[in-house]
Amino acid sequence: MIEIVKIFLKRLYIKSPVLLNDLLAIPVAWYAAYWLRYNLQPFPERLTSTHSFYALALLTVIQVTCYFYFKTYRGLWRFFSLNDVIRILKASLTATTIAIPVLYLTSILHELPRSIFPLYCVILTAFLCSARLLRRIYWDRRARGTQPAEIKRVLIVGAGMAGEGLVRDLKRSNQYKPIGFIDDNLSKKGLEVHGVPVLGITSQITMRVQEYAIDLIFIAIPSASSSIMRRIVTCCEESKVPFSTLPGLNDLASGRVEVNALRPVNIEDLLGREQVNLQWDKLIAEISEKRVLVTGGGGSIGSELCRQILALKPQSLVIVENCEFNLYQIELELKHSFPDIPLQLKLVNITDEIAIKQLFNDYSPEIVFHAAAYKHVPLLENQIRVAVVNNILGTQIVAKASVAADTEKFILISTDKAVNPTNIMGTTKRVAEIFCQNLNVRVKTQFITVRFGNVLGSAGSVVPLFQKQLQSGGPIKVTHPDMQRYFMTIPEACQLILQAMVNGKGGEIFVLDMGEPVKISYLAEQMIRLAGKEPGKDIMIEYTGLRPGEKLFEELFHESEQLDSTEHEKLFKAKFRELNWDELMQTMHLLNNACQENQEDELLILLRSLVPELHATVLETVF
Repeated sequence: MIEIVKIFLKRLYIKSPVLLNDLLAIPVAWYAAYWLRYNLQPFPERLTSTHSFYALALLTVIQVTCYFYFKTYRGLWRFFSLNDVIRILKASLTATTIAIPVLYLTSILHELPRSIFPLYCVILTAFLCSARLLRRIYWDRRARGTQPAEIKRVLIVGAGMAGEGLVRDLKRSNQYKPIGFIDDNLSKKGLEVHGVPVLGITSQITMRVQEYAIDLIFIAIPSASSSIMRRIVTCCEESKVPFSTLPGLNDLASGRVEVNALRPVNIEDLLGREQVNLQWDKLIAEISEKRVLVTGGGGSIGSELCRQILALKPQSLVIVENCEFNLYQIELELKHSFPDIPLQLKLVNITDEIAIKQLFNDYSPEIVFHAAAYKHVPLLENQIRVAVVNNILGTQIVAKASVAADTEKFILISTDKAVNPTNIMGTTKRVAEIFCQNLNVRVKTQFITVRFGNVLGSAGSVVPLFQKQLQSGGPIKVTHPDMQRYFMTIPEACQLILQAMVNGKGGEIFVLDMGEPVKISYLAEQMIRLAGKEPGKDIMIEYTGLRPGEKLFEELFHESEQLDSTEHEKLFKAKFRELNWDELMQTMHLLNNACQENQEDELLILLRSLVPELHATVLETVF
């Protein structure tokens, strides 16, 4: 109790100048209101009446109470803003409104001029705001007065809300001087934001940099799409001046725009896509208070999926992972970030049928996300048995356990490489899709498949590989100059998975509207430029030729899969091809036998029987 009192007194001491200023403002505003009401008489007769003193005393009590209620003393005067003005205005209006009926009930009101009250409210608001504004001006000028040896001249791209917030922060800094804005909205040309003019459009960046001796470029468009960012970055690169960007709106801490939030442009800014608008009410209804299980929960996709699921407050989450280090890492993170949600972390391989059955018996998950799979194309080309055991038979084991546990929904995480596969990895994922789709029509559990392209920054993706090659001085190795891929970020991929889980009724393959594919050579060039190097000069790009199982272009759906729209504009679903169930199960049984006997030639024949679109080059490569 003593400690609480000490803390209160300490805070009161720190805030005492503010409280004293606001307290003195009340009689000053009261006197000024009389002064104006009585034509600027120095001491109006009714001001010194007993009724006036009583009214001032009551008004002071009410006004101070409103100060505390609306927290007008909370804001730092150095950063006085519109929010503080609104707080002060609320406190003044509320106190005045309450004071009038109180004074009426105490029979004091009829002795006072009615016009005093609106005058008091206006004067008090002006007094409180002026004191704070003058203090802010003083600090801003003082900060600008201590100039460093060299001030950086800054050009800001984007004269919107973010640009306005950034220029305000820059003006308080003694390190940067905002020179002008660049904005493609022609109606803004020649206008000013806080005294900083709009100088031109994006294509004129290089010209303005030279004309105004710009040292730095700050990109202040948090809502910019990847295509807009690519265009802006290209112009910034041509100017030969260092540039930084504000992060996306979701990543801005508390939504506050400031210099400290600026960061280097990364490849996700250039290849990421428009944010997926999720149906949050449906997501919360679907996940909240449910028992959820994620296989492969320590991987790049699985771990992000766990983060997003926990944010929706499930009853519990079981994470299945066969890599102990990944499991340890995700445990440390999630138990710290979500301490109130029960977490079960299980070091289990999905091919361990006994362990999986026991796991489902113990926890009875209502929703299962199956993200565990081997995904590295070149490695799996010569390890067919390993790919089949994990990607096909492992999926079968988890799917059967889900059915036995009366799981409501089973979401299979698949890949665009499952379409017209030219490699073992894609073929095994296609068989997993076929099995889940055909199982769906025979059981109560809803089996839903989500198929998407390459994920930026995931384990085994091209971006971390290129980053390592950059750090070692190059060359960056690209298989073919015309190779193209679809890209999305890890959070976006997981958002798609969750949205598909909500929209799915069972049996669908969901595909995201991926936009335009990106050339891998373009990706390599951009990563070199973002590192401050020149492609072909500082860092070379070496073309190595297609590896076994690789395609120049990936497809998101098979020609026989008719795409239908869904209620979500970015999500499409493909109709599945139904197979004879008995024949499918017989082939699955033969796959299991061939794995036990390590007959890889037999495995290839069986895979071809299930996936007739499998390219003949796969057979030729292996044999």
